[in-house]
Amino acid sequence: MPRLPPNPTSPSWRTPLLVIIAGCLIAMIGFGIRSVFGLFLEPMTLTYGWSRETFAIAMAIQNLLWGIGVPVAGAMADRYGPTRVLSFGALLYGLGVWGMATSDTSLGLQLFGGVLTGLGIAFSAFSITLAAMARAVGPERRTLVLGLGTAAGSLGQVLFSPLGQQFISAFGWSAALLILAATALLIIPLALVLPGSDSHPGEPHFDQSLGAALREAAGHRGFVLLTSGFFVCGFHVAFITVHFPSYVKDLGLSPEVGAYALALIGLFNIAGSFLSGAAGTRWSKKSGLAFIYFSRAIVITAMLLAPKTDLTIYLFAAVMGILWLSTVPLTSGIVAQVFGVRYMATLFGIVFFSHQLGSFIGVWLGGRLYDTTGTYDAVWWAGVVLGLLAGVIHLPINERPLARLLSEGD
Repeated sequence: MPRLPPNPTSPSWRTPLLVIIAGCLIAMIGFGIRSVFGLFLEPMTLTYGWSRETFAIAMAIQNLLWGIGVPVAGAMADRYGPTRVLSFGALLYGLGVWGMATSDTSLGLQLFGGVLTGLGIAFSAFSITLAAMARAVGPERRTLVLGLGTAAGSLGQVLFSPLGQQFISAFGWSAALLILAATALLIIPLALVLPGSDSHPGEPHFDQSLGAALREAAGHRGFVLLTSGFFVCGFHVAFITVHFPSYVKDLGLSPEVGAYALALIGLFNIAGSFLSGAAGTRWSKKSGLAFIYFSRAIVITAMLLAPKTDLTIYLFAAVMGILWLSTVPLTSGIVAQVFGVRYMATLFGIVFFSHQLGSFIGVWLGGRLYDTTGTYDAVWWAGVVLGLLAGVIHLPINERPLARLLSEGD
């Protein structure tokens, strides 16, 4: 029989509001920094005479290592708490971005910008932060809180996109990266506020091992479908983040249009993520995800067929922003709803690994096909097809909580 969870040992000052604020700031910093790396593609490749594929490979490695590291970091956070894991990740993050600024070889870029930065992002990932925030509130508010955390990450993109461009213009791309490396270290003091892994209010407590939780999830058809569908989100987001500024410039538009477009994506995703989280508290999360992926396919198609003007780019960025990370509160919300929050960081980390496989393919394929064909069109159309497939994949998911979570009152 389940028993009520023990009282958390966190200090009295660690209120849910304070945890949510700290978590949002961590998400804002961590996501904001990594969202502007696309701004460095052109200046770095011009400085060193690299091809776009060279930069894209480093960013693809970064996304892959991010994906590989997140389940490991999530398991460590579930066992030891998020503070130490996030602090370690912030140190790696800062070191990796510093190395990007000082490396003048493709191997150095792949090591620092790819491996170290990717692991740093993984161990300071907003997925760990979201799990910690979810533990601070009861089940009825979790999807809303997850939406707030995701929206905060988008606010980071809003702030860091124009700032990153201004830093590059004012100080040069190398100094701009050094500023971002120092900013990543701010995650460390904020991580001290987050609660430990023993807090999961509103749920019965089970002595379930991590291995048992993994086997339970692997045998759940909905978890497999959710993991498969999140691949597409990674493909879309990473390709656009890294290659969109260069795509915009290739159209003959000003470089500032690409930077402002990334900022618009982040700005409108604040609303999209919050609305997604709020909707997930009332309506079917899987239906919301299907709607988002179908809508992405339609929006990309419309952009490709429309005249390429500043207004077209800004409209695309605004609508795509609504759909950008609105998948995250619903996807993570399904994980928490079906399996509970005890091992949420680990389970969502596995789902997120699929996201990062998609990110790796999207970033690498963008660079590869551009260098081969001179255009990004094939990757855009692949994104349309994948969006339609993802919409279909999410419809059969069973969102019902497992029986052990429904027996709280027993």
